[in-house]
Amino acid sequence: MAETYWFETDEHRTLRAQVRRFASEHVAPHAHTWDEAEEFPRALYQTAARAGVLGIGYAEVMGGAGGDITHVLVASEEMILAGKNVGVVAGLGSHAIALPPILIAGSDEQRTKFVPPVLCGEKIAALAVTEPGAGSDVASITTRAIRDGDHYVVSGEKMFITSGVRADFVVAAVRTGDAGHGGISLLVIPRDAPGYSISKAIKKTGWRSSDTAAISFDGCRVPIVNRIGQENQGFYAIMTNFVSERLHLGAQCVAIAELAYRESIDYARMREAFGKTLTAFQVTRHKLADMATQIAAARALVGELAMRHLRGDDVAGLAAKTKNACSDMCSAVVDHAVQIHGGAGYMRETVVERLYRDARLYPIGGGTREIMNEVIAKTERY
Repeated sequence: MAETYWFETDEHRTLRAQVRRFASEHVAPHAHTWDEAEEFPRALYQTAARAGVLGIGYAEVMGGAGGDITHVLVASEEMILAGKNVGVVAGLGSHAIALPPILIAGSDEQRTKFVPPVLCGEKIAALAVTEPGAGSDVASITTRAIRDGDHYVVSGEKMFITSGVRADFVVAAVRTGDAGHGGISLLVIPRDAPGYSISKAIKKTGWRSSDTAAISFDGCRVPIVNRIGQENQGFYAIMTNFVSERLHLGAQCVAIAELAYRESIDYARMREAFGKTLTAFQVTRHKLADMATQIAAARALVGELAMRHLRGDDVAGLAAKTKNACSDMCSAVVDHAVQIHGGAGYMRETVVERLYRDARLYPIGGGTREIMNEVIAKTERY
């Protein structure tokens, strides 16, 4: 099995062991049950916070555990490898895309009010950008926020919101100005705001343990002090957030593929056909070799993106390349894994079957594969 990880300092190895213990004890034993139930207990947020998992990558002054993006990627990978449930990782980690706009563009008062309660597991945060008619094309959102004294009145709908059912607040993209990217602002909207409602919980192919919601705002009144940054300047924060999100998604693809690869090795060593194990067949060994090679290549790309992002480089194009390459790799590897498992790979209680369903999200979420190609074309100046 591959044993080459990212960023293997002593600090990263200690963190990996810490997260492995948490995931092995609190997630893995329930992985199948929670996937079938399409949820996990809310109490897991506080359990994760007490274990130091939720605050990885966030400043200690905000209640975090410290560290940078490399620590976040290591923790996310180990959560998937040891926990064997991608939906739980997505649900527990929804704050990873909801809090950065507050940390980057918010006021000191907003950071103090909204960030620490999430990192200690008391509150759940979600990012609400996608709408029924606007996904990867963020500049086309239509949810409108109109000023009324010291409030905004928000009307519109958001779709496919991770942790949207249970979120205590969402960081929502709203239109405060004219059409296009120049008229978008970000608002923190609490779930108890008048006019805020959960339209429905959405059932999904994969990521089943994470709740996903459609949210409606019907004349929802939100204090102006909940606006993050300047009015009509939210698009930049969203685009900056997309780079980190695509890095996270690429890293998750590597972890999913690595887990599918490990499960396939274990199964191929155990399963016999025609009097010998599957690993005794060259066709199986070569399939596994191809899987290992594809994972290694994708891992290297994620590592390069992480280092350049940490350095402050403009990596929008590289992030798009990484997301596409990693999602393509993941789709191929989990397909091979199911094939190696044969009929068992098609059964719901098998880990690789779950991973096969989970993997289908990645060419779509965080910007579709087609939109990523447009980003790449623009940065390459074709």
